[in-house]
Amino acid sequence: MNAAVLIADGVSARNFLLGDLGSQLRRHGTWAALHDLPAGFVDTQVRPDDRPDAERPLGGYDEAPLAALLRYSLLYGQMEWSDTAAMRHNLGRPLTGSFRHQALHRLARAGGRAAAGPRRLARLDQWHGRVVGGRDEMARHRRLLSDLGSDVVFCTHQRPPAMVPPVLAARSLAIPTATFIFSWDNLSSKGRIAAPFDHYLVWSDHMADDLRRYYPEIHASRVHVVGTPQFDPYADTDRIWARAELCRRLDLDPARPMLCFSGGDAGNSPKDPDHLRILLQQVRSGAIGHDAQVVLRPAPVDDATRFAVVSDEFPELAVSMPLWHRPAGSDWSATTPTRADVDLLANLTHHADVNVNLASTMTLDFGLHGRPVVNLAFDVADPPPFGVPIWDYYYRFEHYRPVVELGAARFARSPAELANHVNAYLGDPTLDAAGRAALAQLEVGAPVGRSAETIADVLATIARPS
Repeated sequence: MNAAVLIADGVSARNFLLGDLGSQLRRHGTWAALHDLPAGFVDTQVRPDDRPDAERPLGGYDEAPLAALLRYSLLYGQMEWSDTAAMRHNLGRPLTGSFRHQALHRLARAGGRAAAGPRRLARLDQWHGRVVGGRDEMARHRRLLSDLGSDVVFCTHQRPPAMVPPVLAARSLAIPTATFIFSWDNLSSKGRIAAPFDHYLVWSDHMADDLRRYYPEIHASRVHVVGTPQFDPYADTDRIWARAELCRRLDLDPARPMLCFSGGDAGNSPKDPDHLRILLQQVRSGAIGHDAQVVLRPAPVDDATRFAVVSDEFPELAVSMPLWHRPAGSDWSATTPTRADVDLLANLTHHADVNVNLASTMTLDFGLHGRPVVNLAFDVADPPPFGVPIWDYYYRFEHYRPVVELGAARFARSPAELANHVNAYLGDPTLDAAGRAALAQLEVGAPVGRSAETIADVLATIARPS
């Protein structure tokens, strides 16, 4: 097998380059990484055994106006047809931006309403493919894949529009294509998959069912359960430090319980600083007992400046900044990970006694370690940032309902409940262990630590014969 792996962004790099996918692919042949990561990233961050046999630039995608209109029409059409709670909310949000931007999206929304149905969306997808097929990027990717001798193309993220030209180029060369469904919420909240792939790699049977529900044209034989490599490091015991070492690095006391507040990105969790302040007030006042201490882990795309006023007010707060690189003046898509941060997060999720977050994937990260999680479910602003109470905005969305229904976390509907739940978990960390285990079994279908191996094996079975 000669695989071409498309690395869409920094999070894709963390999931697929900083683990052992490379060495697993090499069991079956050779592989090339197509990416636009900073020069030297692979040499400095990827272990020698996992480095690709070849690297090539993915290259930019200068999307034509008609292609953009069709892509957005597909996105809105998928949301109209799938009609999930998250999609209904997204469709109801007012348009912002320039007159030209709003005009494009109004036209696309009208097109999406007209195309809302599997057959009509499939025809619109074909039209979009024909438009993209005439672009210079298609010819460039055809030459690149031919020169590499690729016999399977694997896309590490199903949504970025820049993935469309290389995927369509591969299909025009009869090279099988596969994509990985990036996150547990993507199918029910993020709109349409960017391109028609031949195969789909999903986390679990639960995600496979969702994929078939929202894309009934995809046959079950083209869907493969592989787990997710973002959790594989948690099975690597060589990464785990002693608790005292983590606390030394964070200036914490290893003898005291550790509460980790996991921040979201500023767009989805704008009130994180206010929630963090309330948690710290509860600790300082004694409402949360056990002599607890708090560490903040911001999202990698957050520079944490919005938390500065909280840090000033509560100097006892420890801050564990994600060890990611973000070039000055760039947006979040240019942020890149480090191996050191993979280790840091593995230790934080392993050693923290309780996690507090707002409907975050971190519920899974900590739950996989058996660590209790309290989800914030009370409002700190009137009106709420998204016009509806937090409980209705976050915890009724389809991807998060299993957390609620399985009892995998506790939900703080007030500051007092936050203190009560944290105290309960500090008193008995085995509370709700069955719910956490059930959530992990539902959401992560392959054994943690084996996802990269499973992905490599699946790609080898679908690659065209060399």
